[in-house]
Amino acid sequence: MNVHLNAADVSTRTRAIVAGCKHLEGPLLPILHEIQHEFGFVSQEAVPVIASELNLSRAEVHGVVTFYHDFRDHPAGRHVLKLCRAEACQSMGGEALAERAKKLLGIDWHQTTMDGAVTLEPVFCLGLCSCAPSAMLDGAVHGRVAASDLDDLIAEARQ
Repeated sequence: MNVHLNAADVSTRTRAIVAGCKHLEGPLLPILHEIQHEFGFVSQEAVPVIASELNLSRAEVHGVVTFYHDFRDHPAGRHVLKLCRAEACQSMGGEALAERAKKLLGIDWHQTTMDGAVTLEPVFCLGLCSCAPSAMLDGAVHGRVAASDLDDLIAEARQ
């Protein structure tokens, strides 16, 4: 994941990703996932390339990028902490957990700590409803997250 590429490199690599996925039925989502995997986010430079290659408008591509919470239009921190915002987690203390995370990190949703260590993102179900509240740190899910567990996750991410 190299976020320090120039526009020509982004364009070239984006075209290669599109070419590799264009044959799929409904290729836009797989292309966006590949681009985010490659660059860490879907850059503004990539959107017109994707649109052109798939014969879509830039607005259509932008709409998909902004609709799905997993796509970001800027680089994330070294670690991504996602907290479930769905009803089951909310009913089991998820709101207090979210407020604690924001306070401990000194950021709000979709922001990254000043040191670049942690990006905080809401997610609207991790599939752990019976183990609410839940969180995900760098792709690893955690259930029945108590305040002390959250503190430990944040400490781990800040190391």
